[in-house]
Amino acid sequence: MLWSLIKIVLFVAAVAALALGAVELLESEGGIQLTLMGSEYTFGPLQSVIGVIVLVFAVWLFLKLMSLLIATWHFLNGDETALSRYFDRNRERKGYDALAEGLMALASGEGKVAMAKAAKADKLLNKPQLTNLLTAQAAEMAGDRRKAEETYKKLVASDATRFVGVRGILKQKLADGDTDTALKLAEKAFALKPKHEETQDLLLNLQAQKEDWAGARATLSAKLKHGSLPRDVHKRRDAVLALSEARDILSDESSIETQEKAIEANRLSPDLIPAAVMAARSYIKQGKPKLATRLLKKAWETQTHPDLAAAFAEIEPNETPSQRIKRFTVLTKAVPADPETKMLLAELNIANEDFPEARRALGDLAETDPTARSVTLMAAIERGEGAADAVVRGWLARALTVSRGPQWICDNCQHIHVVWGPICENCNSFDTLSWKRPPMSEVAMPGGAQMLPLIVGAVEDKTSDSAAEVVEDVEIVAEDVQTEVAKPA
Repeated sequence: MLWSLIKIVLFVAAVAALALGAVELLESEGGIQLTLMGSEYTFGPLQSVIGVIVLVFAVWLFLKLMSLLIATWHFLNGDETALSRYFDRNRERKGYDALAEGLMALASGEGKVAMAKAAKADKLLNKPQLTNLLTAQAAEMAGDRRKAEETYKKLVASDATRFVGVRGILKQKLADGDTDTALKLAEKAFALKPKHEETQDLLLNLQAQKEDWAGARATLSAKLKHGSLPRDVHKRRDAVLALSEARDILSDESSIETQEKAIEANRLSPDLIPAAVMAARSYIKQGKPKLATRLLKKAWETQTHPDLAAAFAEIEPNETPSQRIKRFTVLTKAVPADPETKMLLAELNIANEDFPEARRALGDLAETDPTARSVTLMAAIERGEGAADAVVRGWLARALTVSRGPQWICDNCQHIHVVWGPICENCNSFDTLSWKRPPMSEVAMPGGAQMLPLIVGAVEDKTSDSAAEVVEDVEIVAEDVQTEVAKPA
């Protein structure tokens, strides 16, 4: 409506400007005086302007007629396509103009205008490989999914545009969540253009989601072959896929070949913690504790992690707490200053009921670098040494507000995972999980800081029901953390 009003206003303004110009020309003096064969012709200003316009039009018409006459002359002299070329040039010019206008409309977000221009260009040019692509993209922008899919299917029918058509339908299926069809289309697109990096990534992610680890490794090798993946990244991701292939390593039906895949994954990427854990458990299953010990020690020196300690405990599951402390010196002396080492040693001494030694092992970690785990360990030490309930509860209350410590976090979407996996369960990205600390966030508590005295027992018997519930929540958190840290024991 507004655009129509603007066009009307512009039209009226143009007519008014022409009328004013004509009046000015009529009222002005002078003009053009032409002498031809002894006769003089005088034209006023308005007549002169009209004459110039007529002359320009006459020249344009003369050139057009000359072009037509030349084409006719060639036709009469045996060139059967001369006239058709003459008229086709005009059609092509109009067709390419429509195509250009359609592309501009598409870039401007005007889907319906782009579709109309594409239809006009299709009639004039008869080049579906150009106009169909514009039509499909314009239809998607306009929300006409059926028209877009029909057009992409037309593109698939031509050898020159088959890849574009397959890729367009592939993206539609991904948007619809039809990953089974999308996988087949991605395989087809990859076969058509194996060097296309976006198609390689799509196929790899879909194969990983479907747990087609062998196919994913083949795609990964193709990425390396065509230069779209650095060698070190390929080595790491190949290890992730090899590890995923061997995930049934601890099942009763696992074969020697499957166990070897876990060991291969660790060989490909020794810093991949789940691979080290699985390879160690494979050695334990094969009755090779020395190899498992050597592997876990090397992995621990690269990056400390609770899962490595848990796997190390499985080497000798029936040992006493004191025996375990002695055997764990292989790990605890490797990187003694690491927070994970300190907490591990504290856990082992708590299991051995040697609470003073557990305090010495933990040091000032709960003060200088507090996490839910280290603070809860302090609560356990205080409890073991007979401290008052208020002191223990104070440590447990603090566990609610400090960092939870390192966790498996997706580098792409920052989603936190309980256990490692090759695919992020939130954004489906491949090999994006890292062991790191999440951003610190505030913990909402009823009544804010005023509730803390109730938690630690500063208020006498006037503790309300809501405070008791908070204390219960704290103790539940402590139990969860204690369950996690007690794994090695």
